This record gives sequence, structure tokens and C-alpha cells, in this order.
Amino acid sequence: MRTIWNGSISFGLVNIPVGLALATKPAARQSDVSFRTLHRECLTPIKQKRWCPTHEREVERDELVKGWEVSKGEFVVVEEADLEAIMEIDDSKAITITRFVDASEVDPVYFDRTYYLAPPRETAAQRPYVLLLRAMQETGKAALGSFVRQGSEHLCLIRPKGDTLALETMFLAEDVNSQAEIEEAVSASTVKEPELDLARQVIDSLVGEFDPSELTSEYRQNLRQMLEAKLDGQELKKPEPVEEETPVVDLMEALKRSVEEVRETSPAPKKSARKPAARKKVAKSA
Repeated sequence: MRTIWNGSISFGLVNIPVGLALATKPAARQSDVSFRTLHRECLTPIKQKRWCPTHEREVERDELVKGWEVSKGEFVVVEEADLEAIMEIDDSKAITITRFVDASEVDPVYFDRTYYLAPPRETAAQRPYVLLLRAMQETGKAALGSFVRQGSEHLCLIRPKGDTLALETMFLAEDVNSQAEIEEAVSASTVKEPELDLARQVIDSLVGEFDPSELTSEYRQNLRQMLEAKLDGQELKKPEPVEEETPVVDLMEALKRSVEEVRETSPAPKKSARKPAARKKVAKSA
């Protein structure tokens, strides 16, 4: 597996060599098809110019500088040297673990991006990696820590993912919005037991196992088909608008209809084929 960073997991006096590998494709956060902006008349790609409206001219790259807007039109100029002065310089190449916590306590809302931690290729050097993996699997723990990459500090969580250690880079606490307003609205509402019973029936009727292969994008498939059709010179027709069903206002009625629809669309359970019982032979009297 190709790694983008190599270092070690460090806690106490223990150092476990690992490599950091992307768990998702580089373009996973966007469509696999990218577009460029063209001039409709000649289909030439448009270039974005660095334009200064005060001097009414294009600005060269060496004339640019970063600025933090304090108020409307007022900026604090930040030079590259200023940023380098506060940049983390860490040559240890270590993911420093500060605490082990219950994996179930960490809300996924704090996860930013997932990486795999790859062990060394040498079999003898893989034992500490496997030891930490097995211990975390058995205890249900995850490891909180931090590391420095490209001059930037990253908070992280290491957790078992199958027989692999995965590393999640994490958002800061101040980057995650509070849910208190929603919880306050929920606490002010009540539901009736019959409604809850019907909701459980709807949920139970749709229970199944998680299958990652079902995580597909209909938009991506349609986009590819559309581009291939245009490439072949086919004329595309606009899809006919789909009539939206009138929403059911009454909650109980909506739940009852949902249960009925699931029962109608769900396949009937397979009946086990039973062999006919063997007939007993009656012994004839002599």
C-alpha cells in the first residue's frame, strides 16, 4: 500500500513504526467528473486573472500577500515569514498518544478524514503493531493523539477497523456546532405510545445488514451515461416531471400507510421444503 507519510505510534516508551495511507480516493469528496469553464463561442478554456480594481491591471504572483480582514476594508497583512514563525517544526515523525478512551464515546461528528496505518513490511517489525491492534480490539478502546505533517498539527483518533488500525483526523471542539437548540426543541415534544409502536414496525420491516457495495450514486451513473451519449452524438431528451404525491398530514395515518407499503413490497418469506412423512409399514399377521 502506498503511504504518504511514515513515522511511528508513540506512547510511554513504546514506538511502533507505521505508514499513513489514504483510506479514500483523492477525489472522493467530489464527483469523478470535473468540468472546465469554456467560452461558448470558441470553446476555449477561460483563464482567471489576478486583477486589481484599484490599479486596473493584472497583478503578478510575487505582488500578492495574505491579509486578515479585521473590519470592512481593513486588513492585517500576514507575511510568509509570520506563518513560518508559528509553524510546527517536529522531526520526530511520531503520532503521540495522550489517552485511551472507549471507542463508543467518540462521536463521528468530530471525524474529518480517514487514513489507514500500515505496518512495516518486515515480519518481525509487525509484532508491536499487531499487539496494539489486538489489545484495542479486546478492550474496545481507541487512542486519542496528535501528529505534525507538513508543518501543521493534526488531532487524531486511532481505532481498530477489522484487522487494521485506522486513523481519523479530527475537528477541533470549536469547529463543531452545538446541537443544544435541536435537543431543546425535541425535549418540548411528546409522542404517543401507538405512534411509537407503528414507528418501530416501520423500522423493523426495513432492518437489514450494512452492505458497502450499496453505497452508489445514481447521479454519477446518470452523469457518465449523459456524457457518453453526448460523445456519441445522441440527442438527449428532458425527463418528464414526476408528479409528487400529496403528503399525509396525519402522523398516525402516514405511519399506517408506511407499514402497509412495506408489507406489500417485501418479498414473502421462503418456506422450507418439507419431505412427506414416511408411512409406517404394518406387519401382516401370519
